[in-house]
Amino acid sequence: MTVSNDDELAGLKRIGRIVADTLAVMGEAIEPGITTRELDDVGRAFLEAAGARSAPETVYGFPGATCISVNEEIAHGIPGERRIAPGDLVNIDVSAQMHGYFSDTGASFAVPPVTRAVERLCKDGRRAMWTGLRQVGAGKPLAGIGRAVGSFAHKNGYTLVRNLASHGVGLSLHEEPTEIATWPDPSERRIMREGMVLTVEPFLSLGADFAEDGDDPWTLYSRPRALTVQYEHTVVATRNGPMILTMTGQ
Repeated sequence: MTVSNDDELAGLKRIGRIVADTLAVMGEAIEPGITTRELDDVGRAFLEAAGARSAPETVYGFPGATCISVNEEIAHGIPGERRIAPGDLVNIDVSAQMHGYFSDTGASFAVPPVTRAVERLCKDGRRAMWTGLRQVGAGKPLAGIGRAVGSFAHKNGYTLVRNLASHGVGLSLHEEPTEIATWPDPSERRIMREGMVLTVEPFLSLGADFAEDGDDPWTLYSRPRALTVQYEHTVVATRNGPMILTMTGQ
């Protein structure tokens, strides 16, 4: 989507704030013993109270309101009976729609006790995302996102999952520009337009470079198995840089 007027921007800001607040509420609800289904129920209740609908559920028939992935699961985890335990690494991905507008956000949460390696991974996962976000702007190359994140990962001793990409969003959950690499991609030649809406969501890992299918049609696992974090914002490319839509309290 390319934003063309104030009404469109207002709609995007509204759903962006809702998914951001949903993610924050779910993050606060994480505790040892809670099942991923119970955590998903927290997110569903918040979305519904705000008048929004889960995007993966309504668009793709995903069996849950949000995606919750634990430890070896790195994306699209199905909420269920798995109980979160001390020391787990939990990724929550929230995307929703309201009045025809979509937004997408995500974050990883470490459940205490947290090792220094996991604490550093989470901190650097956020830094990797912001490194990519700083490359967003009208007239800038999309390839700049992957180059910057790739340089950050290499400098700090991490790998990047290279088959889970960022994407356009706004009037649908996934739209043009599709497959925006958050790793160096020499073939990328596209330029960000003024008002372009997209996500920035690198998957930073302690060794994985690929996401592979598991036993169900949805959950993706790291290959090779390694702890991996994902942090994600939906943004608008402007002449002044990125306008972030998925911040709490906007």
